[in-house]
Amino acid sequence: MPGGDSGQAREIAVFRHNLFKISEPFITLQAQQLARYKPIYLGRLRYGDAPNGAESLALRDLGGWWPLARIGWQMITRRPGPYQRLLADRHPALIHAHFGVEGVYALPLAKRLGVPLVTTFHGFDATLSTAALLSSPAWANYPLFRRQLARQGDLFLCASAFIRDRVLGMGFPDARTRIHYIGVDCQAIQPRDPGEETSTILHVARLVEVKGTQYLIRAFDQLARRSANVELAIIGDGPLKRSLQALVKSLGLGHRVRFLGALPHAQVLAWMRKAAMLVLPSVRTSTGRVEGLGMVMLEAAATGVPVVGSRIGGIPEGIIDGQTGFLAPEKAPDALARRMGDLLDDSAMRLQMGSQARALVEERFDIRRQTEMLEGFYDAVLSMRSTVP
Repeated sequence: MPGGDSGQAREIAVFRHNLFKISEPFITLQAQQLARYKPIYLGRLRYGDAPNGAESLALRDLGGWWPLARIGWQMITRRPGPYQRLLADRHPALIHAHFGVEGVYALPLAKRLGVPLVTTFHGFDATLSTAALLSSPAWANYPLFRRQLARQGDLFLCASAFIRDRVLGMGFPDARTRIHYIGVDCQAIQPRDPGEETSTILHVARLVEVKGTQYLIRAFDQLARRSANVELAIIGDGPLKRSLQALVKSLGLGHRVRFLGALPHAQVLAWMRKAAMLVLPSVRTSTGRVEGLGMVMLEAAATGVPVVGSRIGGIPEGIIDGQTGFLAPEKAPDALARRMGDLLDDSAMRLQMGSQARALVEERFDIRRQTEMLEGFYDAVLSMRSTVP
């Protein structure tokens, strides 16, 4: 019986090449909510610590001569042998790969083990152009074997309706491709007291093109000219950090904009509690990359903080324009500044929108309800496998 009927949780492998990245807390937050299944984290390298009490297995642990070279060889060949060595006599009930790239690499392992493969698409894996994927050694196998994944994978979960449409457009089967919001922990994240709010505008993002941070800085420049107290706090790191800092300096905003770097999830949530708003000014990049949804947007909403976001990708699925926050055109600093100013000037509006944002998250994005749904998906693919001759 899927899930077991003896109270014993069945092991599953949560597959991500780069485990525990500080920018991807949503993977472990989801997996640690599982009640009837127990996650083992499986990947190439660790970029942080596993959750307390959780087990992780990484190819880097195999040791021996030239371990990084062997990882590179596996990256080229997709051969499942090294992962089988890691698992030894363990036999997970299924593999859940996060990102389509991981799905392509997990497929040979799932076939070798004879277990179902569930793949979650989050964003770049459904929007980045084929040319851009082929230009990266880490991603090049993905477009080459994507059709095979579509034929042989058991279930494809999409982080938003927008992502599902893109995945279907790539040829994945309608019947096995579902929308599944990961959700946020509405018990752990409680609405903030209005007295906690400050005049800080918050931006949480990896500093890459798709996040549109430069447009936020230009919009903030307009607000800063008329409001002496407002400041912008930017949490995150990435290749554009120096150019963004140079832009801040050129605008004379050095004393009003704080670059806080990448912070642990708990500290990010603490900053949210004192923010007047969160801004997510994402854009479509020159390579086609688009925001899949934006988990940070949902966390802000759960905190009772209104969000201003771009009307692009999956962002409109998490913001009811004019009710829980505002949507603005992408790459439009003037429009973004107007919406930010509307919120900044009206504390009653911020309070009302924050309350309505919290209600929306509780109704549509609560992680416990979403994880129950995920376990139902696991049950279904395991039952289907058990009935197929």
